[in-house]
Amino acid sequence: MEEQKRNPAAGLSESEQVQVRRQKLADLQAAGNDPFTLTKFPQDAYSADLKEEFKDLPNETDSGKLVALAGRMMSKRVMGKASFAHLRDDKGDIQLYVRRDELGEEAYAAFKKLDVGDIIGVKGEVFRTKTGEVSVHATSLTLLSKSLRVLPEKWNGLRDQDMRYRQRYVDTIVNPEVKDTFIKRSQILKALREFLDAKGFLEVDTPVLQTIEIGANSRSFVTHHNALDIPMYLRIETELYLKRLIVGGFDKVYEVGRIFRNEGMDTRHNPEFTSIELYQAYADYKEIMDLVEEMYIYVTKKVCGTLKIQYQGKEINMEGPWTRLTMAEAVKKYSGMDYYAWESDEQARRECEARGVHVEPYAVKGECLEACFDEFVEPNLIQPTFITDYPVAISPLAKRKKDEPDMTERFEFFANCSELGNAFSELNDPIDQRGRFESQAAAKRAQGLHADVDEDYLCALEYGMPPTGGLGFGVDRLVMLLTDSASIRDVLLFPTMKPLNASAAPSAKDEAKTEAKEENAAKEAEK
Repeated sequence: MEEQKRNPAAGLSESEQVQVRRQKLADLQAAGNDPFTLTKFPQDAYSADLKEEFKDLPNETDSGKLVALAGRMMSKRVMGKASFAHLRDDKGDIQLYVRRDELGEEAYAAFKKLDVGDIIGVKGEVFRTKTGEVSVHATSLTLLSKSLRVLPEKWNGLRDQDMRYRQRYVDTIVNPEVKDTFIKRSQILKALREFLDAKGFLEVDTPVLQTIEIGANSRSFVTHHNALDIPMYLRIETELYLKRLIVGGFDKVYEVGRIFRNEGMDTRHNPEFTSIELYQAYADYKEIMDLVEEMYIYVTKKVCGTLKIQYQGKEINMEGPWTRLTMAEAVKKYSGMDYYAWESDEQARRECEARGVHVEPYAVKGECLEACFDEFVEPNLIQPTFITDYPVAISPLAKRKKDEPDMTERFEFFANCSELGNAFSELNDPIDQRGRFESQAAAKRAQGLHADVDEDYLCALEYGMPPTGGLGFGVDRLVMLLTDSASIRDVLLFPTMKPLNASAAPSAKDEAKTEAKEENAAKEAEK
């Protein structure tokens, strides 16, 4: 068992301090003062608002304003007949000044028994201390909830990073900047919805539980419906149901969807994540490209207040116009290799081999181009960049370019050397779509995996889907970018974690091997 951590100030281990707190609760309950029986408190003010309102109040001056605050006590300093404490509410921290003569003997004695972490309600007058700190002079104080566990003094380091993810409720208590990240996440989602709604898009909901497992590369989570006695699958995308709505006459639709993929985890992948997919009838991928640029600029400005953001020590300028390159142009720019000079698949493979780029023995030109892109281009895409015109060989669901049938009307957009989203001029030929679906399903079955063809979607296409532009992008990666967060787990309130009791803790070496394996699996699935 892990050795109990010692609290030097208290001279007690954490478990001993928990017992002390439980005894304090028992004493309160025995005296008829059980804090857990209280149901409400008349909170009428917040710390940050008071600090802003009285920022110009002179030092050592009473404001005359009486307020009722509620929150968690984060510090306490008892000084005989007068004490100081800090209360943390939904908007920040504020100092409390507590005097025995003001509060009364009994109430002051009760205050002295409170612990850091207890949730309290305070009534009093706002004033500014002689050192210039906006504070509240407490005239009454109520214990609203007893904290039976000790808050950590520090919540840093690799070992504690794991517990931060597992116990996010503690992380957000002691690290206000973490809470700020998730407030910003909500603001980002709100701004995205504002933008799309203003453009005439309709937000819709489509099924999470599905009755078939399609033949896409990603693996599904499987569950069972007891009443129907059938297997069901958690969705790996929202695409096909949204395009059914395009068939049904909804010209602009989008969904903020929870997606589930049974694959590896790394700093950019979590099995459960949030995406936005949108589809616009009578539009092509170029119109969607314009929409993406405008949307990202709008959201960045709205949430960050600037288009020049800092990410892991780099400045990224979201201001338009963003760079636009075809995949072939980008590879030639950063490697000198010319896709259009390759006269055969064999020549493409030879040139890749000569440059140290791994490709499969039977890779075609388009696959070689993608491999060169991954090797030479993506690591250079720090500023927002659109990469367009992907080879058909790696874009099975996008329309071919009329003037260049080996290429498709597809783009991906990048920033900080990471792909942020993917878009097509959507395939709306039901016969072509059937062939591609059947090939996907066959390839998956050849690996010993289950796969179905979505016959209902093909039926919908046969009724006729207009030319359509479609886009899918990960909300979590956008939040990472706009909050300067290095890992997707930093922007998920409750990321997927292996249970602590699942097995013995792996060694650091084992963890490194597992992480590398999962990251490679995630990258393969993403392709």
